[in-house]
Amino acid sequence: MMQGAATTSASGASSWSRSTHARAAAVASRHAGVAAAASSSSSFGPRGALAAAAPQLPLLRVRGGGCRLRPLSLLSDSGRNGEVAKAAAAAAAAAAASVPADDGDDAAARGEGAGAGGIAATVQLGAMIVAWYLLNIYFNIYNKQVLGVLPLPLPYTITAFQLAFGSVLIFLMWATKLHPAPRLSAAQLGKIAPLALGHMLGTVFTNMSLGKVAVSFTHTIKASEPLFTVLLSGLFLGEVPSLPVLGSLVPIVGGVALASFTEVSFNWTGFWSAMASNLTNQSRNVLSKKLLADDKDAMDDINLFSVITVLSFLLSCPLMLFVEGVKFTPGYLQSTGLNLQELCVRAALAGFCFHGYQKLSYLILSRVSPVTHSVANCVKRVVVIVSSVLFFSTPISPVNALGTGAALGGVFLYSRLTRTKKPKNA
Repeated sequence: MMQGAATTSASGASSWSRSTHARAAAVASRHAGVAAAASSSSSFGPRGALAAAAPQLPLLRVRGGGCRLRPLSLLSDSGRNGEVAKAAAAAAAAAAASVPADDGDDAAARGEGAGAGGIAATVQLGAMIVAWYLLNIYFNIYNKQVLGVLPLPLPYTITAFQLAFGSVLIFLMWATKLHPAPRLSAAQLGKIAPLALGHMLGTVFTNMSLGKVAVSFTHTIKASEPLFTVLLSGLFLGEVPSLPVLGSLVPIVGGVALASFTEVSFNWTGFWSAMASNLTNQSRNVLSKKLLADDKDAMDDINLFSVITVLSFLLSCPLMLFVEGVKFTPGYLQSTGLNLQELCVRAALAGFCFHGYQKLSYLILSRVSPVTHSVANCVKRVVVIVSSVLFFSTPISPVNALGTGAALGGVFLYSRLTRTKKPKNA
């Protein structure tokens, strides 16, 4: 699966917008309150227009671009936007339905899963999975829109902006005591710093890839994460995978290769950036297991993720200034003819969705078994790929679909074969 070049996205967005109705408010309530993520409209500039996502705002025009788009609703009941939301909800419901079977032993051990309490817990978990999926969809759409219209690729600046937004939310969480703030020692910071560096670089490389190729293609490449997990675990942890696990890597590698050969938007920078994202993200995961395994004062997952996010932001600032300078300024953006308010709103929404879906991933992991979380994460990747293809009207070929399907099937098989291992976020 893949997304065409900017002109292909523009024509797809134009045909999309004519078939969309402004019924987001009624349907958004069915999808875990994620309608807040769709509160802006789009008017993007000289490099082509992408679909908007908020029917509340008036039509906007790009200064100097002469481009006019109808507002859209990703959560509309009709048209392709409705298909995106329905696909996400159906997949999330399926993932939630699998929880009792996978976690029955754990629930029985805790005396849970019976009566109204068990039903309420399942409904709550299903709502969290729906929100997790939808926030991930929105992040990829908003992020692609922002990266696709900037006159220069600014992945470091966009990454710093997203991490800054998440850091603000984290400090608000600690200040309002929604979650207790951690007590950090110098030794703990020293162990977490490499993890934060890997997290920051993984985000940078993902943004580089999204700026160059289709969202669906980026996520197809990122489906090869298990290959890097096996290699890095063997290198740093001395873990030798079983033959079935090694066998599950064959369809992953073959599927990614097949999808790459038939990808219309294929770009070597986008390809290697996604591969570098896999390497840095899985290095972070493997190193976290190695560095924090014997830490007696280890933090809970929420605080660990929060500290990694804040440190990642602090590390991203000097890198942003060194590589890109201070280019993401009002004066510079106005000189390009872009609608500054639109751009900032969408960048902020992307930052909110980025932090929100990762935080939900940790919350879900604390409620289900690792294998359930891993399967739900595989389904999430399928949902993101399908949703991006529908939203951006990405042209696909049967061979490309076969390659993507093989890669995702291999990921699912890998997740089932590694039941005892904690799944990694993407």
